[in-house]
Amino acid sequence: MNQETQTEICQFIREIGQKAIHLRESGFQVDQKGFDDYVTNVDRELDYLLSQRFQAWFPDDVVISEENSRSQELWKQKSISAQLNQKAWQKACQKAWFIDPIDGTDDFIHGREFYSVMVGVLEAFQPVLGWVYAPKSDRLYFGGTAINGLFISTNGNVPEVLESYEPMVAACDRVIVSKKDDLTYGTAIRAAVPNVQFYSLGSFGLKVMEVVQGRASAYIYLNRRVKLWDTVGPLAIAKAAGLVCCDLEGREIGFGYDDINPDNLTHKQVIVIGWPKFIDVYRQAIATELSLI
Repeated sequence: MNQETQTEICQFIREIGQKAIHLRESGFQVDQKGFDDYVTNVDRELDYLLSQRFQAWFPDDVVISEENSRSQELWKQKSISAQLNQKAWQKACQKAWFIDPIDGTDDFIHGREFYSVMVGVLEAFQPVLGWVYAPKSDRLYFGGTAINGLFISTNGNVPEVLESYEPMVAACDRVIVSKKDDLTYGTAIRAAVPNVQFYSLGSFGLKVMEVVQGRASAYIYLNRRVKLWDTVGPLAIAKAAGLVCCDLEGREIGFGYDDINPDNLTHKQVIVIGWPKFIDVYRQAIATELSLI
């Protein structure tokens, strides 16, 4: 991807995120998609704008977005085709773009700051490029192996190199765990990790960025509700930063058709994203404690 295209994408994603702020201020409608799963008319409007633009930019690629069920059906169709013959499988490996217009909808609805606009690229079943934009703080994180680097742009300024740091001192004991996972698994994790300190914030992508920047040792996600448009972009950035992205058995997070539920595009694996030192020391201990539940 050339520099001009990168710049256009960054500018457009920021434009969409700032539009989210303005649309929220002018009023919005909330609908329930499923149990504890909400969507607003702002999600839908931004989803349309993002998916249309990326499809126009990359007409030969697959574009899949959270609020467009027809685009999601593409994944299921390719999964079925891949099971039929090798030639279809190779064709199904083409580049795919995953779009989440508002990641952290609950934060968006309640006026909190920790929501984001996310875009990720999956190529040969590997996350290779991602964007995570936080409209309220006006910070855009992007990068991956496809462009050989990580970058941050604040307030729409020229991107700078995003330095990733291993956590130091107090941050070594900080682990990001969702409130739901804390309720279900918190006791077991505390038993496995001495002096652990839990904290959380809305967007999956912004949680991952906390780990990338060394403000936490790991993000542990155990409830298997996370979907491809939540993970592709953030994990592309995390992997390029040198983080380990695995399950509690140490297996790398998979993005192939066998790794994803084709009906709703959720990951079958639990997800742990962390610095190698944390993963090496605590992964097995956490798995052991959870097996006792």
